Amino acid sequence: MKKIWKYDFNIARFSRAIEANPKDYLAYKDRGNAYYKKKQYDLAIADYIKALELNPEFIVAYNNRGNVYQEMGLYELAIADYHRAIELNPRNGMPYNNRGFTFLLMGKLDEAERDLRKSLELNPNNIYALNSMAELYSVKNEPLEACRWLKMAIDKGYNNWDYVRTSKTYDNIRNAPCYKETVFKKSSRQSAR
Repeated sequence: MKKIWKYDFNIARFSRAIEANPKDYLAYKDRGNAYYKKKQYDLAIADYIKALELNPEFIVAYNNRGNVYQEMGLYELAIADYHRAIELNPRNGMPYNNRGFTFLLMGKLDEAERDLRKSLELNPNNIYALNSMAELYSVKNEPLEACRWLKMAIDKGYNNWDYVRTSKTYDNIRNAPCYKETVFKKSSRQSAR
């Protein structure tokens, strides 16, 4: 309940900013992010569209709208937005990661691996890309390689344990000894802090 209140607070705050300055594309993006967190996807998309009308080269809005489309299962639209973000700035690793993960969800494993590796080339410490590589190898049913990537992600700070324990992308390795050792040892150690 606390998080919902925080998102409602931010929606109200950014709505006031937009009223004060209707050309504030950052406020539209920020309000869109709050709508996205509340799973109000249509409102999030509308705000990202408005941000892009005000700033057609706003990479973050393309990336974030792609995330909403991905969450909705509209993978082709997500891919198009990530592609546009990459066109605008090919040195930004996050759209590569997000497009790679979307390809993974689509079962396009070669394209997924290409993009995830490019994301890591641009930012070797990207914990999300490291985790996505673990998911890729899990989907490929290569538990040792999946665990190696997952351990790297965790060692660099990845700690979304609910996701790791419940995501279908980890189903192929969930019973592997290395998965159990990596996830349960790391999550209990970090919980004890």
